[in-house]
Amino acid sequence: MAEEEPAQNRSFPMPPDYFWKDFTPQNIERIQQLRNEYKDATGIDPPPRLPSLPEELWHLQPPAEPADGKWKVFGDTYTLKDELPTLEDQNIQRVIPTPPPPDSAVPAHADRALVMKRLAKSILLNFLELVGAMAVQPAHGEDKVADISALLMNMEHAINEYRPHQTREQLIQTMQERLDRTRAETAALRAAADKARRVLEGLGSIKVPTREELLGDWAVTSEDLAREEEARRRKRQADRWEAMDAAFAMGIEKNFRKICPGHEAMETYGYPPEQWRTWSVKLTW
Repeated sequence: MAEEEPAQNRSFPMPPDYFWKDFTPQNIERIQQLRNEYKDATGIDPPPRLPSLPEELWHLQPPAEPADGKWKVFGDTYTLKDELPTLEDQNIQRVIPTPPPPDSAVPAHADRALVMKRLAKSILLNFLELVGAMAVQPAHGEDKVADISALLMNMEHAINEYRPHQTREQLIQTMQERLDRTRAETAALRAAADKARRVLEGLGSIKVPTREELLGDWAVTSEDLAREEEARRRKRQADRWEAMDAAFAMGIEKNFRKICPGHEAMETYGYPPEQWRTWSVKLTW
């Protein structure tokens, strides 16, 4: 009894015994070896739960799925199918009206706002009655507390029933906003494309003048350019020949002065330089 007292006074329960009995290094290595053998034998990855495991290795793999689709955690029951339990399943008195069947023509959430307003007013009225009862006969306040609790649970249940409808409406609104944004972007792109098309059409309609039209009388054809280039080439050749003749004549004059000492007399008697230069060429040759 003395050993059980500390365990009962704990805030959280003790972990199961198999945590330190089964999860040993040897067992972990053993189940990993079995998984590798299964993969080598079948050629596929092993499933989460291996078949025909030894009893001491059962807790080393995930638990099996519940057969009926229900399980309990800390006293609360959960199901694989996420659905809202009814008030009757929770042993709560129903105050709000029962929703119509799915195939009914009456909308399930048509009067939901009116029901919520009525519940809020009922909770306020019961709270005032609770305050009055606690002031006169406190023992009679338990019934009002139970009524207020039932009203609050009915209000919460009504809100939870409204969640799918609210989600659908929110999704519709979000998709509509996205559709409007996409349409606006498409319209802007089309407007930009039309503007660019009009600009290109306007540029295409402009007549671009030719080179001859721009230059007019100053236009120069390819034949004119060729003639100008030929004239420049001939002028360059003439200049070269003239320079060569001048250099050649200068050299001949120097030679003539060396071989004909009487050239001063020729100049004295009035012979022009061209004449004695010609003689000097003959004498040189």
